[in-house]
Amino acid sequence: MSEHTKSEQSPDARPAETYAEVEDALLSRWPETKLEPSLDRIEAFTELLGDPQRSFRTIHLTGTNGKTSTSRMIETLVRALDLRTGRFTSPHLEKMSERISIDGEPLTDEAFVRAFNDVAPYTHLVDADQAHPLSFFETIVGMAYAAFADAPVDVAVVEVGMGGAWDATNVVDADVAVVLPISVDHAQYLGDSPTAIAHEKAGIIKPGSIAVLAQQEADVAALLIERAAEVGATVAREGMEFGVVSRVPAVGGQMLSLQGLRGQYDDVFLPLYGAHQAQNAAVALAAVEAFAGDEPLDADLVRAAFAQVTSPGRLEIIRRSPTIVLDAAHNPHGAAATAAAIEDSFTFSPLIGVMGVMGDKDANGVLEAFEPHLEHLICTQNSTQRSMSADALAAVAIEIYGEDRVTVVRDLADAIDRAATLAEAGEAFGDPLGSGAVLVTGSVVTVGEARAMLLRRGQS
Repeated sequence: MSEHTKSEQSPDARPAETYAEVEDALLSRWPETKLEPSLDRIEAFTELLGDPQRSFRTIHLTGTNGKTSTSRMIETLVRALDLRTGRFTSPHLEKMSERISIDGEPLTDEAFVRAFNDVAPYTHLVDADQAHPLSFFETIVGMAYAAFADAPVDVAVVEVGMGGAWDATNVVDADVAVVLPISVDHAQYLGDSPTAIAHEKAGIIKPGSIAVLAQQEADVAALLIERAAEVGATVAREGMEFGVVSRVPAVGGQMLSLQGLRGQYDDVFLPLYGAHQAQNAAVALAAVEAFAGDEPLDADLVRAAFAQVTSPGRLEIIRRSPTIVLDAAHNPHGAAATAAAIEDSFTFSPLIGVMGVMGDKDANGVLEAFEPHLEHLICTQNSTQRSMSADALAAVAIEIYGEDRVTVVRDLADAIDRAATLAEAGEAFGDPLGSGAVLVTGSVVTVGEARAMLLRRGQS
């Protein structure tokens, strides 16, 4: 934020003193699930802040699944180019401050409080001037852009929250617009078909930008290419200009050969599992090549960067004996990718599922995607009001899995303990030599709460 905008803050605005106060203030605003499609509020907000989003270059990502993993890969590659990065992600896994990272690290509690206090006086000005108050999401986007400008960062890697055109992040004019695979999610907000959703997501492709497009259904790809032509954006397509040449599962991840926009990169170790993560890596590589210019990236730099990538809560092995795997799949497309990765990369027997989903999600589709891979399913719930009850989830699950394969354990910690017991008792399922494991899935919130709980146990 510029010095002149800082000096105009209301002198009687009481700054927040603690992280908890900031959380309370943000959560008192419109929730992320309440939408009023307009950029008016966020544009008014960023204008009062001195348009911080204009002070850095941006790589902007949308799509139904894969945004967080891909943005983390992009960030790691860009940092390897000796550029300072800011990354905005949503939703958070465990803690709200995870949404804003600088140089690969989430803001500390103290920095998060400072970021809030920097923008808080202006939230009230926008609230007073607009038909609707700033939402939680709009406020934290403003915080992120102001924090990135103050750092300052060279490039911001920004995930949309939902959709694209009307998403609060879309006050940036990105150098590179990344569109990951589009399928149906948030149907009540974005539409009930991939093409309807693609209309909204295509809004991040801006005049003069480079649109990096992951593999899409044919009608979705046509719509995205049409949008790029309309605004004069250059297009790079997975499977045409770039893609995965080969992948081989390996201990701790997979070995890749990637065709980029500027050259081929072989012997790339990615410490993440599944064909979908290999595709995300190809998209990330193409996005950074498009951002960096006309020359190929240094192959050793690419290998070193990808080898450092992490993506918490995405097929993350959080514990051994028995193995507990966390994956935030929360829609049928994501669940299918996770199920395929499990089949591809692991030999768990039996695999016990612990699932808690949100009430507005396609629980039936998620359950069906995992059914062939789970010996038994424990239905649970997370702590939020949006969570589907464990009993309601079980009623759907029984229709797919049968009554004998479904158990209800409402408390998440107890559900994981029950699943671990079943996983360790492989002989109960006729596989005394099996390597039993637990998969916790169904929601980012469920996985975040499980992760926090399991990490606390590991430290005690």
